[in-house]
Amino acid sequence: MTSSNCRVAIVFHSGFGHTAKQALAVARGVRSVAGADSILIPVEDIDQHWDALEQVDAIIFGAPTYMGSASAQFKGFMDATSPNVFAKGAKWANKVAAGFTNAASRSGDKLATLQQIAIFAAQHGMHWINLGLPPGHNNSKSTEDTLNRHGYFLGAAAQSDADVSAEVAPPSADLRTAEHLGARVAEVAQQLSAGRHALKQLKEAT
Repeated sequence: MTSSNCRVAIVFHSGFGHTAKQALAVARGVRSVAGADSILIPVEDIDQHWDALEQVDAIIFGAPTYMGSASAQFKGFMDATSPNVFAKGAKWANKVAAGFTNAASRSGDKLATLQQIAIFAAQHGMHWINLGLPPGHNNSKSTEDTLNRHGYFLGAAAQSDADVSAEVAPPSADLRTAEHLGARVAEVAQQLSAGRHALKQLKEAT
């Protein structure tokens, strides 16, 4: 990870490659913000990155939605934070957090997964950042090629046909929505960091 004034980790699980493609789009969004950098961490490699996660400004969590919930592998990561983060004294408190998910169905109960991740972030005392986009495809004059075409607010949602490989799914609109989320998180993390620095200088001057 290169030196920057904002570091964002993207912790994710992907069963068939679709959510990994979404994670890459989130990372592109982070890096589109001047001074921001990203690190991609598959949950399978999490034991190599606990220390790095303590140092970042923000963590964006991503998982496919399986049977109305985050995947078992991602839930395993969530449970692993209990002894490795939570029990060690709120190591992630006041970091910025956000989430994204992918499913084969248009709805697929993806909201349940985003709510699950948001509660998880709250348990760690993190600041949750929503998607910040209006619904993109909710009238007869709109198209499928719009940001937030599924109309989610809590995080970024993508839809990938079950019989289509990650080479062509999720669609471009969903990947651009993921990029928007990454950029939004990086910008908010920078704003919070600048605010903390300004407050510190103010206190030192008084």
